[in-house]
Amino acid sequence: MMEKKIAKDLLKIKAVFFRPDEPFTWASGIKSPVYCDNRLTLTAPEVRLDVEQGLAQLIKKNYPEAEVLMGTSTAGIAHAAITAHLLNMPMGYVRSGAKDHGRQNQIEGRLEPGQKVVVVEDLISTGGSVLEVVDVLRQAGADVLGVVSIFTYGMKKGLERLAAANVKNVSLTNFDVVAEAAAEEGYIKPEDVQRLIAFRNNPSDESWIKK
Repeated sequence: MMEKKIAKDLLKIKAVFFRPDEPFTWASGIKSPVYCDNRLTLTAPEVRLDVEQGLAQLIKKNYPEAEVLMGTSTAGIAHAAITAHLLNMPMGYVRSGAKDHGRQNQIEGRLEPGQKVVVVEDLISTGGSVLEVVDVLRQAGADVLGVVSIFTYGMKKGLERLAAANVKNVSLTNFDVVAEAAAEEGYIKPEDVQRLIAFRNNPSDESWIKK
């Protein structure tokens, strides 16, 4: 099963790292039992191959009409490039803001109005950043088929925002599968899984921190 294989890959290279007894603090101030840095997949060739082949499979299965891949800046750019290479497809990326020099592009790479685009993202939490990218592409006339991502938290807020914007997302793996794999592989105690799911269900409720 791809979800479990990718989950074990991410855990092995500490791209996803659980620390329920010593929570991380996100920029938003939320205390989190998990730290996720999928950029680490780029420096682990075996895991990188699993990830990019997996993304290519998701695109072929879920978005067979795709004509162009667009990476999110900056984490999605490399994944979009490698996946596009495997699929022999054009790719570009969307900047987080328009350039203040040259042609002042926010979309890098050629994009024709009406082209069917899939956005490549590394991580989906609340969905805010990927929806900004989708909005930029739609304003440029693209037909955005949806998003592929490596990992999603499956947070209620993120799911609701994607649904409200009519954006489909398909991920290689998700928070629940990675938490289950972490318990199986001995990274966390089996009883920690419920605490992790409680965090996922409501990140602003810190009751999961209490053992």
